[in-house]
Amino acid sequence: MSYQVFTGTGGLAGWALLGKTSVRQREMVAADGAVTTATNNFRAKIGSVTSADELLSDYRLLNVALRAFGLEGDLGNKAFIRKVLESDLSEKGSLANRLSNKNYQRLAEAFGFSAAGQAQTQAAGFADKITAQYIDREFEARVGEGDQNLRLALNARRELASMAERSSSNDTKWYEVLGSKPLRAVFEGAFGFGSAYAKLPIDRQLQEFTEAAKKMFGSDDINQFANPDKVEKLVRNFLARSAIHIDTATNRYSTALTLLSGG
Repeated sequence: MSYQVFTGTGGLAGWALLGKTSVRQREMVAADGAVTTATNNFRAKIGSVTSADELLSDYRLLNVALRAFGLEGDLGNKAFIRKVLESDLSEKGSLANRLSNKNYQRLAEAFGFSAAGQAQTQAAGFADKITAQYIDREFEARVGEGDQNLRLALNARRELASMAERSSSNDTKWYEVLGSKPLRAVFEGAFGFGSAYAKLPIDRQLQEFTEAAKKMFGSDDINQFANPDKVEKLVRNFLARSAIHIDTATNRYSTALTLLSGG
């Protein structure tokens, strides 16, 4: 039986609990039999893989690789993943560069299987880096079994820290937020935005999100979320507003049930 991450009652209380126990619970996930088998196999074999086709031909290696970047939903879409892995990242119009989900770009960059690149699978520390990412994603997925909003919060904390390290412009990073469903969900929730915002022209969406960031954080600089205090404020607002939404929906359901039952 796989280790189930304990999140208590979820929400803000669950977030506080994870703050105290996440290091130990991540270790428990890493020591889980299925996870250990997958990561040991990846470390043992990935050094001999030097092309996209070789990776795609090994389901177990591919599963770890894709899950490490949150792309496990594409396990059955090998033709598409081959094109991503072989994308020339020096060309702005290549597939991996054009996709709004930048995890594809990061996958292609990490493995280096394009004709213009050099495979990175034998590089020092490569296997450890990918398996660590795999364990992080697995931990988050198991958190999500208890509370999906906590999974979104953990994802946002990790992704925003990574985003701050990149040299892209502020607008480019905000567009990346807008194009990432998990990240967007956290910002929308924290800002109190409804689903109608997604129907606005993309430049108007950028304006709304950056203005909301200025009001809440005093700045629209996305790199500010490298500061743990700023991320904490973002997450707590997201979780608090989500709890209100859930309570409101539950109350409406209870009222309807009472009316339907003649109470």
